[in-house]
Amino acid sequence: MIEFKSLSLRDREWVTQRLLEDDRQACEYSFANNFLWSDIYGVKMAKEQECLIFQFQHEDSYYYTIPIGNGNRKGALDAMLAMAQENRQELVLGTLLQSDLNWLEQHYPGQYAVETNRDDYDYVYTTEKLSTLSGRKLHGKRNHIARFKDDHNWMYREMMPEDAGECMRLLDDWKEAESENWNDEMENELHINRIALRNLAELVLDGGMLYKGGRLVAFSIGEPLNSNTYVVHIEKALASVQGAYPMINQQFVLHNCQDYAYVNREEDTGDEGLRKAKLSYQPELLVEKFEARFHL
Repeated sequence: MIEFKSLSLRDREWVTQRLLEDDRQACEYSFANNFLWSDIYGVKMAKEQECLIFQFQHEDSYYYTIPIGNGNRKGALDAMLAMAQENRQELVLGTLLQSDLNWLEQHYPGQYAVETNRDDYDYVYTTEKLSTLSGRKLHGKRNHIARFKDDHNWMYREMMPEDAGECMRLLDDWKEAESENWNDEMENELHINRIALRNLAELVLDGGMLYKGGRLVAFSIGEPLNSNTYVVHIEKALASVQGAYPMINQQFVLHNCQDYAYVNREEDTGDEGLRKAKLSYQPELLVEKFEARFHL
């Protein structure tokens, strides 16, 4: 029987090594991302045949990642199928990439059904485009940034662990500003923002802070995702400050992402406003994700 356990900061090095072996471009394939959401999605992990497997809980059912890393992937997945049969539960693999479907078709043809959901696709941009905002379609972004910079009374700096309190106060301001629209999704977002701020150094996350008139108006947090892609996990700004969002977006990329060709800004979760905002930056590609349900 495969043994799953809660994620611990002590697991970070081993998990990260397995993830780097697969070099995946989807945002879920990050130790920090799974650690941050572990309370909300009941994330657990297992080591099987020298592979990493994540388990997620949705209500009373579970789904899993495909075995990750250079270990015996087929042996690990066979063990997962045996576990599912023993528990009389359907085996569901989530956050699959196209390369995973190709591998499954080679080793388990006709044994599963595939579904996909556009809401889960990651938005990936070139670092060059987010840095320069060049081109007619991004003219509006450049104008917002120009207005933000107009009085020269602004500053961007690296986030340090001791800045957590100041960033928490910005989160309080954000919650107050959104009080009429507050919902469970926002509460979850607030929760993972706070965990990231409390564990910035332990999770080896980068952070950046943007000031206007001496006041913190935005911050962003991210990390390298794979060999050519950087992922932005968190971006928070005061919507009342014109240009704060495009400005923190650009400044964070300029200061943290220049060694990577691409920037992953994660999914839109089906939120229409978020989808419009992410599309407005002209993504280079969308990372498609799939779900495979194995027949019992």
